[in-house]
This record gives sequence, C-alpha cells and structure tokens, in this order.
Amino acid sequence: MKFTALFAGIISALAVHAADSSTLDVWVPPITFPTEGVNLISGQTYNFTWDASSPPPQITNPTAVIYLRQNDRTLPIILAGKVPTAQGYAPVNIPWVNTGVYQVVLFGDSGNFSPEFNITSPNPFTP
Repeated sequence: MKFTALFAGIISALAVHAADSSTLDVWVPPITFPTEGVNLISGQTYNFTWDASSPPPQITNPTAVIYLRQNDRTLPIILAGKVPTAQGYAPVNIPWVNTGVYQVVLFGDSGNFSPEFNITSPNPFTP
C-alpha cells in the first residue's frame, strides 16, 4: 500500500513537471560579436554581444555561459559565466591561448556558435 502511494506520487509529480515544461521556450539569440574573421588579442577585454531583442515570453534558462571553441570542439574554458541572456552582452577577457581560429559558444537554452574569428597571443606560452 505504501509503495502504491509512493509510486502514484512520483507519477503525479512527473505529470506536473511535463505539463509545466511544455510552456517553456528555447531561445537561441544570434551572436553579433565576435564577427567572422575579426582578430582579438589575448589579454584584452572585448564586449561579446548577441541579439537579445526578441526573447520568448518565458526563457527556460535565463542565464548563459560563454565557452571557447576550436576545431569543432568546445574547450573547457569559460569566458563568462551566469550572464543574463536577455542582457545581450558580456565583457570577456581573451585568455592566453595558442594563436589560431576560434569560436565562442553562448550556452543557455541551447548552444549557439559564433562565426570563426582569430585570437592572437603576442607572447604565446611555451613550456
């Protein structure tokens, strides 16, 4: 009897959660900076931006994390964390990484990749 009541409670909670989540929207605002081919310098700070002008009525995850990406792989480098997605920008200090072609990922409701851009590290780290 106790098992039946527990099972019924779990099913009821799942049904409520499923009903609530159907009203949530996934929002993938396009990244507007960095743009294709722009050259960013390690150690400098830039405002990374995205178009926050058309948010859905209810955003599933109102904060985003910005990651660095290279060669189709998202790196474990967080450039900015817990950024309000509706804010539309985040100041980012470019890390000291190897000179090369990169993207950023705006990850909140969904992963959103920027166009490819360049990072130049004037004094690259050499072991």
